[in-house]
Amino acid sequence: MQAVGAPDRMDRFVLLLNEQIARCLHNGIIVETRLFRSERFLEVTVHSAEESAARDAVAEAASRYIVGELEQDVLRGLIAREYGYDEPEELAMIEVYCRHNADPTQEQRQLTDQDMRRSLVYEEIVDYLRTNRLLNMEGLVRFRLKRYHEQLRDIVEYAIDEYTADRQYEEFISLLKYFVYIQEVKIPSAHLIHKGDHEFSLLNERMEPIEVKQPDPFVIDMIDREINFEDMIVSALISVSPQKLVIHTRHPESQVIKTIRHIFEDRASVCTACPRCRPLLGECKHVKS
Repeated sequence: MQAVGAPDRMDRFVLLLNEQIARCLHNGIIVETRLFRSERFLEVTVHSAEESAARDAVAEAASRYIVGELEQDVLRGLIAREYGYDEPEELAMIEVYCRHNADPTQEQRQLTDQDMRRSLVYEEIVDYLRTNRLLNMEGLVRFRLKRYHEQLRDIVEYAIDEYTADRQYEEFISLLKYFVYIQEVKIPSAHLIHKGDHEFSLLNERMEPIEVKQPDPFVIDMIDREINFEDMIVSALISVSPQKLVIHTRHPESQVIKTIRHIFEDRASVCTACPRCRPLLGECKHVKS
């Protein structure tokens, strides 16, 4: 049987194939290869008295080659051709979403998914080689491997959904930032007490509760449609429009705090322990080293 592909990439396939041949030799099975190289293609001829061993070696090497070397091109083609994202910057961003899970704890699952795709490609190639002697790598990836393409489409669709949601969120935050920027300052300072999760208190410079008036309908409309648990506190903060905002919290890295700081930018600061917030939040617990 023969495998053919672009010469600038097929060297990687040959290395992977040699690894599989070494395993066959370890098991007492001799698999021979012969290479023919031209400017347009590299042809690898594989022969063994144990045909199934040669087929399995080619399929294993090809599946690793396709998923490891050609998959990025396939993803890029799907994104551009089927979903219309052909601008280089957008294309590159969506590729990043395809390759990396947003949650770092899911990295191991991502690797497992890649192994599953490789196994799927292996099975499809083995079936193909039972009735075909020539394996054209580029043609195989482009016109066959239907189940593999279905999985990649799922990956691309999920990546585009995540990319679109993040972009819409950033646009929404930018709109709120602009609204804060153009709005007149109403009070010199405010203290936001974050008691945990979604529980907040809004106090003035004398640490007295602020009576929040009805927010601007434009702000309510934006917030009700775009965000969930942050909506009331963001609405209240925009309504009182402080020149300076001090956020007192024991959880400065929580998403709601990041969102508020993002919107108010240099007008906001974070306090994790001070005489004003200790009576309300308790003593800060320091982690012992």
